[in-house]
Amino acid sequence: MCLPPRIRGLHSLIGSLTLKTLRLAFLVVLLSCVVGYTQTTIPDTPAGKVLRAWLDAFNSGDRSKMEAYIKTYDPQKSVEPMMGFHSQTGGFDLLAIESSEPLLIKFRVKEKASPTIGIGSIQLKSDNSGVVDSFGLRAIPPGAVVENIKVDAAERQRVIDGMVKNLNEFYVYPDLAQKMADTVRASQKGGDYDAITDPDAFANRLTKNLQSVSHDKHLGVNYSAVKLPPDEDKPSPEQEAQFRKMLERTNCTFQKIEILPRNIGYLKFNAFPDPTLCGATVVAAMNFLAHVDAIIFDLRENGGGDPRMVQMVSSYLFDKPTHLNDLYNRKEDFTTQYWTLPYVPGATLADKPAFVLTSNSTFSGAEEFTYNLKNLKRATIVGETTGGGAHPVAGHRIDDHFMIGVPFARAVNPISKKNWEGTGVEPDVSVKAADALGKAEELAASKLTSQK
Repeated sequence: MCLPPRIRGLHSLIGSLTLKTLRLAFLVVLLSCVVGYTQTTIPDTPAGKVLRAWLDAFNSGDRSKMEAYIKTYDPQKSVEPMMGFHSQTGGFDLLAIESSEPLLIKFRVKEKASPTIGIGSIQLKSDNSGVVDSFGLRAIPPGAVVENIKVDAAERQRVIDGMVKNLNEFYVYPDLAQKMADTVRASQKGGDYDAITDPDAFANRLTKNLQSVSHDKHLGVNYSAVKLPPDEDKPSPEQEAQFRKMLERTNCTFQKIEILPRNIGYLKFNAFPDPTLCGATVVAAMNFLAHVDAIIFDLRENGGGDPRMVQMVSSYLFDKPTHLNDLYNRKEDFTTQYWTLPYVPGATLADKPAFVLTSNSTFSGAEEFTYNLKNLKRATIVGETTGGGAHPVAGHRIDDHFMIGVPFARAVNPISKKNWEGTGVEPDVSVKAADALGKAEELAASKLTSQK
């Protein structure tokens, strides 16, 4: 998902993660605790100015204010995830400033909609332009101890060695893995990392170095102020319970289900979670929409997820076995085929017009859903070209505080024999993301009229 997370809301986290990676990432990012803090004053520094502007825009819930913030301070971002994150959290109360430098500020916040406490950091570009270089926001697990470590030469060496090891073992393209390793080693030898003592800044620099070679948006190094679980393959019963609780609290990211005028169904969800945990939510949603005359899937804030959930949702749109997608795993040298399921509870919408809404934040598994339906000519895509991430990613623990998300496979569409990596999925009808729903309703109504 997602994308190895930098700004951490559920919408942007998931990407095409494996189940164990999802659990590890959620445990690092989306757990909650209750801590007593009071409001604090934001320092009058360049980074402090950006933090104040972000809080003002984010807490307003106003699209125009968020767009103005993004245009001024973080032009690489999109307003859709920001809007979705506000809907999930209700905004944030600032609790404390953890540390402050002119171009880097770390802070502690609490969600307005829950007791979740998070640690955040904003780092500006070195040119002191006020433009964000990286933004991180991670939740603190209950009872966890936040460790504000400093990166020394030994830690830098350990992280780089662990990063290179995992790239060489798992990355989907071995030649590219070696090029990335060579680039980082050369930067290390040249002393490019010697002055970096902040762990968030170090993780961000490594990620940028890796992506400058691979251009792979799923790939990245992440830092956690809370110790990572020692064995990512075996989450404890308490961690499993917390993971399930998080999914329940967010309704498995399914945000809105309704029947629009002209009996057009509308379904908005912001991830494709594990169907063994969230399949019942899909069944309930699709059965509510069982008798609509057309359906609109809103994926404008969807960051992706489990390919099995993509398979399950897609199965409601077909009435015969249909080959959706393949995933080729480089290390195992094995291809997994994904076909529609032979059975889904309730009626299907196989004969109903379907529309998918996209934005440039639609990513990973959400792009797979879109790309599959477009190539099968089963849905009309309305909105913006999507983010361009077609490589499923798995998380690997490097040490107590650093992990790396490594793309280990690639999608191969059975029709195009290609995927959407680096290019995104182009819409059939190109409009701004904010206008996509209105346009899709118009197209659906026209389609239904012509059918009659």
